[in-house]
Amino acid sequence: MIRNKILPICLFFCFQLLAEAQVPAPVKQLLQAPYMQGASFSLIVKDVKEGKTVYSYDTDRLLSPASVLKTVTTATALEILGEDYRYPTSLEYDGTLQDGVLHGNLYIKGSGDPSLGSSHFAPEQNKFLATWIAALQKAGIKQITGSVISDESIFDTEGISIKWLREDMGNYYAAGSYGISVFDNLYKLSLQTGPAGTQPSVKGTDPDIPSICFKNYLKALSVSSDSAYIIGSPFDNVRYLYGVLPANREQYVLKGDIPDPALFMAEYLTARLRQKGIRVDGAPSCYRMEMEQNRWKKQERTRVVTTYSPTLGEIASVCNHVSHNLFADALLKTVGLQYKPRRNEVISSFGRGVQVVKEYWEKKGLDVFPLKMHDGCGAAPADKVSAAFIGELLVYMATQSDVSDAFIASLPQAGVEGSVRNLLKGTKLQGNARLKSGGMTGVRSYAGYITKDGKTYAVAVFSNNYSCSMGQMTKGLEKLLLQLF
Repeated sequence: MIRNKILPICLFFCFQLLAEAQVPAPVKQLLQAPYMQGASFSLIVKDVKEGKTVYSYDTDRLLSPASVLKTVTTATALEILGEDYRYPTSLEYDGTLQDGVLHGNLYIKGSGDPSLGSSHFAPEQNKFLATWIAALQKAGIKQITGSVISDESIFDTEGISIKWLREDMGNYYAAGSYGISVFDNLYKLSLQTGPAGTQPSVKGTDPDIPSICFKNYLKALSVSSDSAYIIGSPFDNVRYLYGVLPANREQYVLKGDIPDPALFMAEYLTARLRQKGIRVDGAPSCYRMEMEQNRWKKQERTRVVTTYSPTLGEIASVCNHVSHNLFADALLKTVGLQYKPRRNEVISSFGRGVQVVKEYWEKKGLDVFPLKMHDGCGAAPADKVSAAFIGELLVYMATQSDVSDAFIASLPQAGVEGSVRNLLKGTKLQGNARLKSGGMTGVRSYAGYITKDGKTYAVAVFSNNYSCSMGQMTKGLEKLLLQLF
């Protein structure tokens, strides 16, 4: 009986020693750094063509990926929807049109397009408004007795994940994703600062959002850059300004999220129609507000015009190049439209997307147990994934996917462009690595592909809970990659 117990114990320690012996020397060196004491680290490098693991360390550990999670979201969206998919946005009306007077409402019918009016597709994506107005004029509409109403009903009202941090809410990078989004769902707030110790003054926003009320707790100090936050919740027009701005600046700009993009779009279009001489009698509104007031009615509508987004391949490229959280969350919710809730099941747009992602990759043979998603962008600290899962997904996308080229091209070249333009710059790997970066407090991660000597490798590396600056951790991982390749 004792011998039977001893054998498994001996085998366990033998396997443990063997695993430690196979740990690459550069990994051992990184783990010995003082700032890695108490940290979690995971690494996998796989030969894409052969599928063999070249280097590995603690590959099954569940770690926070931050924005590396966008590789999962964009890969899934490209696989399911195709790289040529385009989001439609339509103008429709109900009621009757007679002698130039629309006796009814004008609707903006959204499909979840996150790119409408996006600065990342300017100037083309800013032409939608002119196209809409021209179509209304061609239809002969000179007056609308009802209202301009945004129909954002394709998604629910949970614009941001309930797992996000309060410090993110209200800031431009944490803009909510809705059935209608516009201008990246962000505004620029102009401020003027005086001498150190004084309170900066608020000058206005671009675009103009008169309904926002700013509670100003900012201070001007003798610093070169800001450490400021715009804090606020979805659908709440009160925004709190905290932190420090550089003193004596005639203009200083902070960016925040539009509290209610669908309502803002209705307000924005109403104002532009009136400027063009088209009278609108009713107040702007949106699906959410109409439902809350029990005014929403399903009526037959007439389509006036439909405009389309750039291709999904282009949207995924922007998403991964600049790490666009709104784009990623919208893609997750879009694939989630394919999910059919079970009887009496209550599930959010985020939840539907997560279910579709997990079911899709499970059918492809990947072990989805290590994938813990709460959004599509990785902003939720509760998001977890293993290096092993990311490695398998990267190999699949490079070798079996019909949208392989589009996915790989969506990842920015290290040392050249996007969020990794300074990573590996001036080294042998500059231009030879396509990597998605991830970063938040205590998290630094990278995943993608590295080419060396005619071979392509799938790479995923995660570091959590280190005790140094993100910049120092970045240098540590950069040195590691250079040593491995």
